Amino acid sequence: MGGPVGWWRGKSTPAKVETYTRWSFHFFALIEAVAFGLSAFRQAGPNPGTWLLLLVCGHSLTCAVTAARALDWTRGGRPQPVRTLWTLAAVTAVTATVAMAMAERAHGPKADDVVTAAGAVFGGVLVMGAGIIALGVRNRRRVVAIVLGFAAGAGLYTFPLGIPGIVALVTAGAVLVGGAFVAFTSVFSVWLLNAVYALDEARETRARLAVAEERLRFGRDLHDVLGRNLAVIALKAELGVQLGRRGRPEAVEQMIEVQRLAQESQREVRAVVRGYREADLAAELAGAQGVLAAAGIDCAVTGSPAGLPAPVQSALGWVVREAATNVLRHGDAQRCTVSLRVADGRAELCVENDGVPESPADDRPGSGLAGLRERLSELDGTLRAGPLGRDRFRLTAEVPLPPPAADPETARPLSEATR
Repeated sequence: MGGPVGWWRGKSTPAKVETYTRWSFHFFALIEAVAFGLSAFRQAGPNPGTWLLLLVCGHSLTCAVTAARALDWTRGGRPQPVRTLWTLAAVTAVTATVAMAMAERAHGPKADDVVTAAGAVFGGVLVMGAGIIALGVRNRRRVVAIVLGFAAGAGLYTFPLGIPGIVALVTAGAVLVGGAFVAFTSVFSVWLLNAVYALDEARETRARLAVAEERLRFGRDLHDVLGRNLAVIALKAELGVQLGRRGRPEAVEQMIEVQRLAQESQREVRAVVRGYREADLAAELAGAQGVLAAAGIDCAVTGSPAGLPAPVQSALGWVVREAATNVLRHGDAQRCTVSLRVADGRAELCVENDGVPESPADDRPGSGLAGLRERLSELDGTLRAGPLGRDRFRLTAEVPLPPPAADPETARPLSEATR
């Protein structure tokens, strides 16, 4: 699936949140240019309005660049953009100063419109400047100081120009409220982005710990099985060597005992490996539902494995395990359904989910679906996997069931049964 839709679906959830956050701040810059620049151009007219529009566009472009570099710093892609933050502060101060200078020099029939447009530009660039600078600062006290400083600067700058005190106070209050809102949005966006990445790393860590724990369990089982037998084999072999060097006939008996212990160890290892490789279907269904629910995926399971032969349950259990892994790793699913039914002498397991990745999981290198096909082929089973429509993926496994054993009473000839 190509195009923007495929590009978006091919991203992981943290990458989607990061992309959304970046474009949100770029959209803020566009809003500034439209809301203050174009509005000033329409209100003040072409002559002063064009200069106001250019000033706002330059400031919004600086905000967009600062936001991008600040988010790069958030994700560890670059050092803190201190120079860029100071550049934005300087551009904000210059833009606000020029806007107020144009308002002070306004004259003619449209003087009031120019003053209003320049005042809006003055307050708008201060609000956006304070909020975007907060995106590149982590200390909360500094964020509060930045917002308060911009608000105080707005009031102190307008008061000496002969503007009434109530108007200066309202301007400072508007800058304070607007700057605090944009700054809070910046701080919250950074916190949310870091939280999403931290949760994704925690999920990967949990998966690695689960694998490591299973390896330790398997290693303990092998140690318990082989440790004692290998120690006895070593002692028996050493004793047999000593007896053989002395020409004692008991050496043969010791080597026979070594052979017996080695064969017993082989059987015990096979039993451990067999138990490790077998999967219980009921346990796998419950485990998949729990794991998917913990990942925020609504999972519905229908059907019961009761009565299915053990080999069939083991094969389908591995299908459930692999399917749940693919749903977690290869897509961005919100809902998953697992259905098990028995009909026409066949057991059919179907796993269907939304959030299809850009390329089907079956085409990904290293996929476990090839191994599932090998397991099912031992039981003459089949496996089908692929996209279903534009946004769904379905995996279906079918295994034929052995015919039921004939009842000896019903299998007797009718003439014999009626004697």
